[in-house]
Amino acid sequence: MLLILVAVIGLVAWLGSVNIPVLDTKGWIAWKERKLIIIAALLMLIVVLPVLFLTFYISWKYRASNEKAKYSPRWDHHLAAEVLWWGIPFAIILALAILTWYKTYELDPYKPLDSATKPLTVQVVALEWKWLFIYPEQKIATINLLQIPANVPVHFDITADAPMNSFWVPALSGQIFAMNGMVTQLNFIADEEGSYQGYSANISGEGFSGMKFVTQASSSEAFEQWVQSVQQSGAPLTWESYQQLAKPTSYDPVSYYVLEDEGLFDQIVMKFMMPEGGH
Repeated sequence: MLLILVAVIGLVAWLGSVNIPVLDTKGWIAWKERKLIIIAALLMLIVVLPVLFLTFYISWKYRASNEKAKYSPRWDHHLAAEVLWWGIPFAIILALAILTWYKTYELDPYKPLDSATKPLTVQVVALEWKWLFIYPEQKIATINLLQIPANVPVHFDITADAPMNSFWVPALSGQIFAMNGMVTQLNFIADEEGSYQGYSANISGEGFSGMKFVTQASSSEAFEQWVQSVQQSGAPLTWESYQQLAKPTSYDPVSYYVLEDEGLFDQIVMKFMMPEGGH
């Protein structure tokens, strides 16, 4: 019991000293998901902790040297015990089922966020092994940098032009898959300004470990200034230049583009729908 206590204290101290984005949330969606994780864990501990305690208690009480332990061989039909060890897990599973059912609809990634502010639309393409972010309304694009305004809803259309991947900014939302020829959706909001790490949450080959990006949440004014600077200095992004950009590379630095082909995202999705040799 002393070793267990020391281990728990050490774990709590370690958790307090490191930054775990899933627990240190900076967005409404991620906060709701963290709350769900904690509630589910606490409900399951109702079963786990008594089992751990009884394991040590029974081992101590019914040890070979304890001659005073009462021998009770007929507990296999004990009504109260049966109700206890079947009833409590059943109640917990029922509570988890109801909670999961409700939260599945509340936290549906396709569900737009309730806000009076118009959402920012970002089109995401998972490449080998980098992330392409297209801002169709601003007519710009970036590699491995997601710039967003804080306190403004962001709507993502997500696809892949490479092996299936998964888009994830743990401090702001859960992950969602990026697949060839398909468009998945995600909605989240950053509650405060800051820099948050984004990841590929699905192993996708040789360069997977370097497939990371920065999510920079700034004020709305700073975001508009950033958009203007990219529009003035970014390299042109057309279907032809995209073909070069899509070639497999890893640990790519941040780069900026001016979107000259407004239908680029749709072309990326639809190229997997065409017959071989189609255009």
